[in-house]
Amino acid sequence: MQENTRIASQFYASPRGRLAATHLRRHLSSFWPDAPGGRVLGVGYTVPYLSLWDNDITTCVSARLDTLVTRPAPAEGPTGRECVVAEGRFPFDDLFFDRVVMVHALEVTDARNVLLRQVWKVMKDDARLLLVVPNRSGMWAHADTSPFGQGTPFSHRQITRALATACLRVERHENALYFPPVGPTGGRRWSGMLERAGTRVLPYLGGVCVIEAVKDAYAPVGNATAPIRMPALRLRRADAFSRSSTGAGKNAPRHGGGPALRS
Repeated sequence: MQENTRIASQFYASPRGRLAATHLRRHLSSFWPDAPGGRVLGVGYTVPYLSLWDNDITTCVSARLDTLVTRPAPAEGPTGRECVVAEGRFPFDDLFFDRVVMVHALEVTDARNVLLRQVWKVMKDDARLLLVVPNRSGMWAHADTSPFGQGTPFSHRQITRALATACLRVERHENALYFPPVGPTGGRRWSGMLERAGTRVLPYLGGVCVIEAVKDAYAPVGNATAPIRMPALRLRRADAFSRSSTGAGKNAPRHGGGPALRS
């Protein structure tokens, strides 16, 4: 394993990781404040967040991606329902989940489109997706001290385009994690002040983007237009006509035809 890889489970066991999870949980719960009911799938590494919705009416399943960042984890997560999945093969039926949460997923995979396609397939037609990705303009994406500093960060425009390609439409977004990813954390009170101030003053400089999306039933299948095939046009050589002023030879053909008329 690479030395500079920051494993998600180890990060969330540290004081900074627990503080990041606390603030990020507050943002996630503002998107889905009530228990959605049905089934919720967590993709990537979502163990610190699925407990927000795991209750008697909602079944939460954690699907950790098979990557260096997300594969290593404790033997059993809070939900007790976990599995490790590959980006291109989910062990779930199509149209199976009511909600999907993705954290530490898109930025750490090389098969982004394949992963989004699998997520789209397991979502019900009216399901909702809650996605967390590192913000390209934020500090966390440029510090390799956390799993948010691994892989590829996104701007809001880039992640919107990636979701649109997978027939997913963004409905709401906001940024989170404004306290620095390095140095002293300052505790929950100080970091909470930075979160509130950053949300109001510098909303685009948060460490991560939090995005809610739905299936786009009217998304175009593709941008390429089908070629128009025209039937081949064959030209036939026209007969030449005489320009003689005589009435008989005026319209008589110059070559071919019957014998010449004689007076």
